[in-house]
Amino acid sequence: MTALAPTRQRLLRAAQELIDEGGYGAASVIAIAERAGVAAGTLYRHFSSKEELFVDLFRVVCDREVEAMRAAAEAMAPASPYVDRLETVMATFAQRALRRPRLAWALLAEPVDPLVDAERLAYRERYSALCAQTLRAAIDAGELPEQNVELVAAALVGGCGEALVGPLSPLAGATPSTAEIVSALRLFVRRAVGAS
Repeated sequence: MTALAPTRQRLLRAAQELIDEGGYGAASVIAIAERAGVAAGTLYRHFSSKEELFVDLFRVVCDREVEAMRAAAEAMAPASPYVDRLETVMATFAQRALRRPRLAWALLAEPVDPLVDAERLAYRERYSALCAQTLRAAIDAGELPEQNVELVAAALVGGCGEALVGPLSPLAGATPSTAEIVSALRLFVRRAVGAS
């Protein structure tokens, strides 16, 4: 994150805390300002609108998520199969979403302002690009059969996101452990990409 004015940082932190607790609906201008310890009008000195604040927050949080997924893959042994790297990327995505399900719902699926939704699409494209890059490397290394890497990567990102936090997620009433969920998603990823 670039060096932000302390008040701007407090506003972003307050908005994230509120979204983490109750979603976008809980993050009103008044609630954000109160949590940050400033007057409501102060928010508008740092952001032209609440939507701009949400877009900035979305960028900060999603940059952190993309970096965590990339770092998890890069932390593996250099000789690790690319399929294992892809599994690790998606497992990291899942573990982080399961650790903070309310924030994951807000980032992935909660109905939001069109500006925030456009930013969400841009980040899904980044998640997909990271997966596509790893898929292409796995194909080039002979680990996977030839396939449309962009389509498969988009399906993995969309499918895993939906399974974790979407309205059709079977996890809403269930209580499987994080380890069980991540293990099932790893198996799904391997099968989806045609790994043996």
